[in-house]
Amino acid sequence: MSSFEVIGGKKLKGEIYPQGAKNEALQILCATLLTPEKITINNIPNIRDVNKLIELLSDLGVKINKTDKDKFTFQADDINLEYLKSAEFKEKGSSIRGSIMILGPLLSRFKKGYIPQPGGDKIGRRRLDTHFIGLQNLGAKFNYDQQKNLYTIEGSQLKGCYMLLDEASVTGTANIVMAAVFAKGKTTIFNAACEPYLLQLCNMLNNMGAKITGVGSNLLSIEGVEYLKGTEHTLLPDMIEVGSFIGLAAMTQSEIYIKNINYHALGIIPEIFRRLGIKIEKHNNDLFIPEQEQYEVETFMDGSIMTIADAPWPGFTPDLISIALVVATQAKGTVLIHQKMFESRLFFVDKLIDMGAQIILCDPHRATVIGLNRQYPLKGILMSSPDIRAGVSLLIAALSAKGKSIIDNIEQIDRGYQNIDGRLRNLGADITRKLF
Repeated sequence: MSSFEVIGGKKLKGEIYPQGAKNEALQILCATLLTPEKITINNIPNIRDVNKLIELLSDLGVKINKTDKDKFTFQADDINLEYLKSAEFKEKGSSIRGSIMILGPLLSRFKKGYIPQPGGDKIGRRRLDTHFIGLQNLGAKFNYDQQKNLYTIEGSQLKGCYMLLDEASVTGTANIVMAAVFAKGKTTIFNAACEPYLLQLCNMLNNMGAKITGVGSNLLSIEGVEYLKGTEHTLLPDMIEVGSFIGLAAMTQSEIYIKNINYHALGIIPEIFRRLGIKIEKHNNDLFIPEQEQYEVETFMDGSIMTIADAPWPGFTPDLISIALVVATQAKGTVLIHQKMFESRLFFVDKLIDMGAQIILCDPHRATVIGLNRQYPLKGILMSSPDIRAGVSLLIAALSAKGKSIIDNIEQIDRGYQNIDGRLRNLGADITRKLF
């Protein structure tokens, strides 16, 4: 177990580089199973969830070499499918949600696969129906062993078809696309997720020889091919880190440059934080967040209070809802935070209330935040990180608060943020990692 000891109330200053995108990495790593040829991936973040998936792929037989600090090669030319039946695989696969995306590549290339019930953040119900229904539409057959908590999938003759997804699931779309690249005929996916990470995956697969059109839209067409070759791919900067650093700068009244951010791939993220009153300047491919003594929440045109809600891309990502909520606690004005997609993600607000924030938790999906305009600074407390995003939100709150905070269970934060304490210390933060 580890904890962060944070002495808050200090202004930060300097440059910070976002890591490679975690959510893209999980998809791209699974896609290496689609070819026996070598694939090179750049900008891989050194975080727990990604490292666990790399270890799982290695155990499965993928030859992996680290050629630079964030550069790896992968070659899946000798896969041991029997490993998928082992207790070790069941334990490792169930510890990370990203493991679900090995199903599509395994089914596509090897005609069968196994997967335990995946793990991940405890943020509410996270259905797998979209994955399974999509793969079944292609001709796959599922069997769930309730006693072993293990899914078995088989599909010797996958055939392309038209399908309308019941939800625009990012991982579900990725799984179906990777299964469809070798299916006979044409597969059309309507209501496909169209996050930048899906665009990146489809572009990588096309570079390998796949025939995917409609890339970047919610209508994808995949013509099945016989073989995919190797390629080289570079992950995007992590948009969730960029949003987190914007919130950090505002809360701590800091002047921060966020470097190499790929502005186009941020979508509506900068605009949402501007609605909270945060000044954001684009300098070429960097973002500059100037020091602000105050920031005021906008209202809608009719004068009603601002609502910030999550939505599938190009809407506001649910992974930044908790950051927006924390930022609103020190703004001037009131904002309704509406977390539509997960029913347990707002349950960390009790810690913020203990710190002095004025928040009314309306129900599991909505919270009204009454901004205090810094009149009553947050105070440091002892707390625990419930999941990746809430954990970083609490860390941002602690950095802005008066006095000392202790954040336990920081392994959750390490799952998604690379060396976050070291990078924050480089900005001047007083943060110490305590090991127990």
